[in-house]
Amino acid sequence: MAGLRKMKKYNWKDSNMALFGSDLERQVKKASALGEPAWKEAGTKPGLQIWRIVKFQVTEWPKEDYGKFFNGDSYIILNTYTEGGSADLKYDVHFWIGSESSQDEYGTAAYKTVELDTFLDDKAVQHREVQGFESELFRSYFKSLVTMEGGAETGFRHVEPTKYKTRLLQVFGKGANLTIREVPLNKKSLNSDDVFILDAGTTVWQFNGNNASPFEKARSMEFLQNIEGERAGHAKGEVVDEHSISEAHQFYSYLADEDEEGADEVDIGGEKKLFSVCDASGKTEFKELKTGGITKEDLGSDDVFLFDSCEQIFVWIGKNASPAEKRNGMTYAHNHCMKTNRPFLPIHVVKEGRNYASLDIALSA
Repeated sequence: MAGLRKMKKYNWKDSNMALFGSDLERQVKKASALGEPAWKEAGTKPGLQIWRIVKFQVTEWPKEDYGKFFNGDSYIILNTYTEGGSADLKYDVHFWIGSESSQDEYGTAAYKTVELDTFLDDKAVQHREVQGFESELFRSYFKSLVTMEGGAETGFRHVEPTKYKTRLLQVFGKGANLTIREVPLNKKSLNSDDVFILDAGTTVWQFNGNNASPFEKARSMEFLQNIEGERAGHAKGEVVDEHSISEAHQFYSYLADEDEEGADEVDIGGEKKLFSVCDASGKTEFKELKTGGITKEDLGSDDVFLFDSCEQIFVWIGKNASPAEKRNGMTYAHNHCMKTNRPFLPIHVVKEGRNYASLDIALSA
């Protein structure tokens, strides 16, 4: 739903993507993809696969940590699946950008995502995901989405509890679709509608807000028990309820009074817009075509189109679009986002002939 959203100041906003989509990039991409060790087993069978970018390299992310991401890192996520009893494999490939991920990591994740699609013979739908503004499709892959401060080197497993950095986690969401994210370690982060987990290493508290849902409470308890198990009995869990806990409780001693800094409210409302990427004139041009009242009939086969729904960006690749138009779709979407007050929007690259429910819903809304 459009409206005011909290947006942190992302370090990756001015990332240089000049090479992304260039002739040189396309020429080396297939050879590079075939030589990338990480893609050896990529997309060979249905399921989820996740890699983290480490110093320009694609490294496998442990399966036990699927759904857990650090804001200082960038990741590539591949979902392989089948439909309607067919044996044909289909793919969605996402790159996820942590709010503190470096420009190098962001650029490498973007490049390697396109490379993976090339390795999969251009059969994947490509997606860009930004921390805190992930698409519903991305969230659907995980029982809960956990985001933590720092990079993977800081760790959240196999750490001595007495040396553990105290963290406050918020558990929130609708129904069973929940997110767990790290929030500032202060009292003003708390509210009555959600559950919070205060992880102090040797003791882990579950704070149940007065209006928290049963799903939030149950998932928090499961998460708390997982922490206890990972620390081999060196951490003890305790549940406290907002209505019965006093200000003198040890739980509050870990929380400061300061409010969060660096977060601005951004209005993501506005009118839907349609743009085209066309090189019929001899040079590739990006121009606005239409505002409001956009339907699927506006998406032709001869060009690449960018549909800004205000909440998501869709890049439509027409089947007869030129090679230059096709390879620049993500770049134009990225650059378009950077010129708006909504650089965090999810981006989806959809090829004509491939049904994509989110695009149909956005067009009909």
